[in-house]
Amino acid sequence: MPPAKRTFDLVFGCLASFFALPVGAVCALLVRIRLGRPVVFRQVRPGLSGQPFTLVKFRTMEERYDDGILLPDEERLTRLGRFLRRTSLDELPELWNVLRGDMSLVGPRPLLMEYLDRYTPEQARRHEVRPGITGLAQVSGRNALTWEGRLALDVRYVDHHTLWLDLKILTKTIWQVLARRGISAEGHATMPRFRGDKA
Repeated sequence: MPPAKRTFDLVFGCLASFFALPVGAVCALLVRIRLGRPVVFRQVRPGLSGQPFTLVKFRTMEERYDDGILLPDEERLTRLGRFLRRTSLDELPELWNVLRGDMSLVGPRPLLMEYLDRYTPEQARRHEVRPGITGLAQVSGRNALTWEGRLALDVRYVDHHTLWLDLKILTKTIWQVLARRGISAEGHATMPRFRGDKA
């Protein structure tokens, strides 16, 4: 990561964390009351060069099973969880990942570890930069995009990212969140799983 981008992340990450702290505290309290513990959802995701890190978000789903099998996301997502996702408030704890250096404010979204061997060599280039809280794909359709379109935009960001582009994406992200666009793919709580060549 160029030094200027890391400085950008630290400065704006600290400012965002300061202003988000009261809202985050309220969200944490609501999650604790409605869903119980843990308040924060942790999951290992691939970061820069595909190296794993632990992503943190506010918990939005219940732990519900049927015969020992975890129910689909659609059946576990709570009313509070849907609100947190619609408003992107569930992602506030990721500012901690930015300050730690696991993530950037802007970059390809960190997906699942299991997807790593499903990418084409071109799609895998999305890991040449740190993953972001928001990114080019998120302001270009978010989860309403196809996987192919989303991953192509990730690679496009890798090839053309600048601090000016990051500022434009952050500004567009605010409007995207307010408009609540592209929150989920049709028929899914978020996105269908990426199958790669098996799709």
